[in-house]
Amino acid sequence: MVLNQWLPYHLVTEYDGFKNRKVIDFFVRFAETVFKRYKDKVTYWMTFNEINNQANYQEDFAPFTNSGIVYKKGDDREAIMYQAAHYELVASARAVKIGHEINPDFQIGCMIAMCPIYPATCKPADILMAQKAMQKRYYFTDVHGYYPNHILNYWKRKNILIDFTEEDKKDLLEGTVDYIGFSYYMSFAIDSHRENNPHYDYLETEDLVKNNYVKASEWDWQIDPEGLRYSLNWFTDMYHLPLFIVENGFGAIDQVEDDGMVHDDYRIEYLGAHIKEFIKAVDEDGVELMGYTPWGCIDLVSAGTGEMRKRYGFIYVDKDDEGNGSYERSPKESFNWYKEVIASNGENLQ
Repeated sequence: MVLNQWLPYHLVTEYDGFKNRKVIDFFVRFAETVFKRYKDKVTYWMTFNEINNQANYQEDFAPFTNSGIVYKKGDDREAIMYQAAHYELVASARAVKIGHEINPDFQIGCMIAMCPIYPATCKPADILMAQKAMQKRYYFTDVHGYYPNHILNYWKRKNILIDFTEEDKKDLLEGTVDYIGFSYYMSFAIDSHRENNPHYDYLETEDLVKNNYVKASEWDWQIDPEGLRYSLNWFTDMYHLPLFIVENGFGAIDQVEDDGMVHDDYRIEYLGAHIKEFIKAVDEDGVELMGYTPWGCIDLVSAGTGEMRKRYGFIYVDKDDEGNGSYERSPKESFNWYKEVIASNGENLQ
């Protein structure tokens, strides 16, 4: 169960979301209430959904819904993002500690949006650019009891002053997660093309480039099954914790054919290729993988684009972007395929 997928709107309008330290207490109280209510029914928990997506603070929309940030003209967006993220990380740590007190058998993890960032070439500057980009996008995972030096030095260089108390330090040390949950849809590539960037600072809206060695979806999401295996190994090497793939899927425009079926071979191909790669990561690389859940089982509005036509599900929902349709549900070809994958414990991927 994810504790914070979306922040309640009232906490956005009245408290400016996680820009406000008070929201830590609101989150922890909610977490404690839910932990107690489901302490004998739910074992696996995650605190914040895809917390690191807010690293892309340059976008005009709020960086991520579970932060509840609404930027105003003239705001120092980067400083605001880092402060809100700190409050979220403290809230997560405090929730983990309380959860373990309520039920020591709880397994409580974080949730990261994983898009590995490759250097576009073996040019040293491109490699450094990729390394610094990975640090900036995944420092949220690095805060496993304490902040890494690279982000502390970055804040100092940028003159970003974080409200960071001694009690916060204690909370972070005492509230470390049991596992890392993550989504995986695609990989990124990057080079050092941007001028006047001596520190290799990462700006997601400007620095990413096309990877010519992989295909892409209709939304230009790079299709990279081997990147999932790479990600599993990267997480293992960095953090030495169990892993859980909690989202993986293929968004596409599906068409209902004359036989009433959506023949989504492309989705079957995508998912099958990714499953094969995480099996290799477990069998060949020794990765400790707790589980895999695809996104998603049923068509719904895409959080990324706000479209119904960008479909991920095994089950088709008769609804368009304007809300028209019967809302009837019907299984796609991928439905029976995945049913067999589950029944065979991944043995039958054809």
